[in-house]
Amino acid sequence: MASFSSSTAVRELPLFPLPEVVLFPGRPLPLHIFEFRYRIMMNTILEYDRRFGVLMIDPATGEISSVGCCAEIVHFQRLPDDRMKILTLGQQRFRVLEYVREKPYRVGLVEWIEDQPPTKNLTPLAQEVAQLLQDVVHLSAKLTDQKIELPEDLPDLPVELSYWVASNLYGVASEQQALLEMQDTAVRLEREAEILTSTRNHLAARTALKDVLNK
Repeated sequence: MASFSSSTAVRELPLFPLPEVVLFPGRPLPLHIFEFRYRIMMNTILEYDRRFGVLMIDPATGEISSVGCCAEIVHFQRLPDDRMKILTLGQQRFRVLEYVREKPYRVGLVEWIEDQPPTKNLTPLAQEVAQLLQDVVHLSAKLTDQKIELPEDLPDLPVELSYWVASNLYGVASEQQALLEMQDTAVRLEREAEILTSTRNHLAARTALKDVLNK
């Protein structure tokens, strides 16, 4: 993951708002760039440092979140009509302090944000979340009669694990946004443990019902 020096704690960053998309550090995000203003953006940043900010748009209100994640282009492919397919990787989180330009695309003055240093050993909590995740995957596989497995490179460090879990909570962008904005790793992992426990209990009930009906 790219590092940022203290001298760049505040900087201008091109911004790419996306409906119900929340990017997390260390996680990939493929994009198809077709709007004219964003084609201009990508061509510009490809000549600079390949970085732009991803912000979630709430489709219910149209509001753009003030906290997002910096994306770095790691691969791109030019298509006809100057469209582009890009693969990005989440870098550091940021908070928008103000918009400095809105045309042809938004540019914001942003500050980088990080989790606070932990006040306790987070390994047991991370291990609990990892076990809950394993339980959910096992029950999902049993319920759907499919082979579902966790990736071998699942992060074991608490911060990275918390980002991985958050990025894989599908269909709950508002919950993902809340997790992105948290600056306490323990609080993020605790919330994920609650979500995974609820999911596990729901899947366990459905699996038990399925077993009864199949007898």
